[in-house]
Amino acid sequence: MPELPEVEVSRLGVSPHLIGNTITQVVVRERRMRWPIPEEVSKVEGQKVIAVKRRAKYLLIETATGTLILHLGMSGKLRVIDAVTPVVKHDHVDIVLNTGKCLRLNDPRRFGAVLFQAPNTQQAMFNNLGPEPLTDDFDDKRLFSLSRNRKGPVKNFIMDNAIVVGVGNIYANEALFLAGIDPRRAAGNISAARYKALTATIKQVLAKAIEQGGTTLKDFAQTDGKPGYFAQHLNVYGRKGEPCEVCGNAIESKVIGQRNTFFCTRCQR
Repeated sequence: MPELPEVEVSRLGVSPHLIGNTITQVVVRERRMRWPIPEEVSKVEGQKVIAVKRRAKYLLIETATGTLILHLGMSGKLRVIDAVTPVVKHDHVDIVLNTGKCLRLNDPRRFGAVLFQAPNTQQAMFNNLGPEPLTDDFDDKRLFSLSRNRKGPVKNFIMDNAIVVGVGNIYANEALFLAGIDPRRAAGNISAARYKALTATIKQVLAKAIEQGGTTLKDFAQTDGKPGYFAQHLNVYGRKGEPCEVCGNAIESKVIGQRNTFFCTRCQR
């Protein structure tokens, strides 16, 4: 599933084509997505795009009459293309612009979403989200305080969107490795000093991934069709049995919280 850096790369890619231009039509070919696409999405037609923002893994296309909310799900791809480009299989939604371009969502598995949010309202999925990881609202004091008395694995803890949004599986593995923390350890048994290091590595890993274009996944490419490049620099994720680049010990793997988890038992404790 595309993680926060992939979604942020998508936001950066589509923003110049949308902001300041007018949405002339929202073409919905398939309404059966994660949630049915509501008829209200047409309310943005004739409206100028004011901003393109991101909250967690959701893209927010803002207009004066409301906001389109997009989620890529597990296999969604966004492309800015000529509006007359022939439709191919799984091209479910077009956001057509006055420039002759359109933002096209292709989603084979239909786990993505296109929703509408009226002004001064908030969709329920945003109600209990934690802070964005690359903002000052996310800090080590928050992590340490919320971790007390938690017996579950620290990896699950930092992937909890109520704690901090957008730390998905790939980047949780990488941040824990860089911080030297075993992902199996109970969140409540980790010291304040180690949470300070972990907070810094989460920010570092996510910022680097965004800078380098996201992580290459089978179902992800940037808005220009090029894959991301951060996968070339993964320390542990997907490297079971390979030698740790720091100590040479074989990388191990275990399922934690229904997700494959990769770690070095020598470097992480």
